[in-house]
Amino acid sequence: MIPVSTSITEIYQWLEEVKDPEIPVLSLVDLGVITEVEMDGPKVKIELTPTFAGCPAMEVMKNEIIDKLKSKGVAQVEVVISFRVPWSSEFISEKGKKALKQYGFAPPPSNKLFTDLEILETAICPRCDGTHTIMKSPFGPTLCRSIYYCNDCKEAFEQFKPL
Repeated sequence: MIPVSTSITEIYQWLEEVKDPEIPVLSLVDLGVITEVEMDGPKVKIELTPTFAGCPAMEVMKNEIIDKLKSKGVAQVEVVISFRVPWSSEFISEKGKKALKQYGFAPPPSNKLFTDLEILETAICPRCDGTHTIMKSPFGPTLCRSIYYCNDCKEAFEQFKPL
């Protein structure tokens, strides 16, 4: 049974503790994949929108959400994977973008900034803030990341793709 005083705001606070399994400094809330939270009596329904249709981490995320809410006293949890609204890198919170940079990832540029794919050829280095970078591969370890190289600090880094 959900504790009587629980609010949707509190549910979101609990979900801040659930981290992305591939980028553990980023909560699912800050990643923007938790797209809706509903409470109906003793039941909490969470809508989870993957960054990509084939995201291999969806089951892990789903189970971690259920485990977290059950640990807080929510007995009935339903997690629905939804494509109702396609995920966008614009869903990443400012806090999430800062966490990505501190972790060594270049946060995605706003998808409102580009009208041409040329802008994706370079990224700002999260280590030295250098702009002399080049994309080495549009395909990183997951579909949502690309690999870049910084000619200023001579380090490779990943950027979360803008979608």
